[in-house]
Amino acid sequence: MATTRRTRIDSQPAARVVRFGGASDVPHDWREALLVWERAGIPHVLVTVIEALGSTPRDAGAKMVVRPDAFAGSIGGGNLEFQALAIARRLLAEGSSAPMTEKVMLGPDLGQCCGGGATLFFEPMGRAQTTLALFGAGHVGRALVRVLENTGVRVIWIDARADAFPDVLPEGVSAVTAADPVAEVEHLPGGCHTLVMTHSHDLDYAILHSILRRGGFASVGLIGSETKWARFRRRLLDAGVPEKEVASVVCPIGIPGVGGKRPAEIAIAAAAQLLRAKAEAPE
Repeated sequence: MATTRRTRIDSQPAARVVRFGGASDVPHDWREALLVWERAGIPHVLVTVIEALGSTPRDAGAKMVVRPDAFAGSIGGGNLEFQALAIARRLLAEGSSAPMTEKVMLGPDLGQCCGGGATLFFEPMGRAQTTLALFGAGHVGRALVRVLENTGVRVIWIDARADAFPDVLPEGVSAVTAADPVAEVEHLPGGCHTLVMTHSHDLDYAILHSILRRGGFASVGLIGSETKWARFRRRLLDAGVPEKEVASVVCPIGIPGVGGKRPAEIAIAAAAQLLRAKAEAPE
């Protein structure tokens, strides 16, 4: 059900760059963008002017499509469009799937003297049935992304090192270069799967602790040996994380019996585990 509300607009976090695979070019026409971004598995929001009163930049029916780093189409430019972009990107950051309306008066709300008003309808789209938040773009992370290509799994791939990501990303993959990967946990969509495999054990622990503290994820996986997990488990319990949450962590990752220590072997085992969960998930 759509909701109508006033939305407080916050600035986007600094030192954060997002790239998308399979759809680097931004179509000018909103219809083309809708098709391309839906096919590529890129989350986006369709914004429609459903009511225009008085003097407004565009009439009812004007549309634009917004993704975190780009948009196509226009609802008239100016402050109205600026506010609409901010609201759409906030919905994307929240992982919202519910449509909503926003009433904007062009005079008092935006410091303009047009005297008109517009009601905007926001429709979040492009959320994959299965989403994996993958922390770490090392050898295993890159192998896993290759294995998951064309499986219908959307991957949010997070690392602090921009040069760790490949130049070309597969469709359905968004690469997030973040100065603070731990803070990215708060941006993840609820109900997604998570896998932690960074270049640092300390960073692994900090991310895992944040994931368990937030909760609400479909699964939590940590790369490593049983010895590594025993140490992490003790630290988490000592930090006050409930036993039930700690017990939900899968470590080592991957379906049993596959074996192998090569990045590709670990990636195949981890991908099989994820795809089995995907197949077993309720429609």
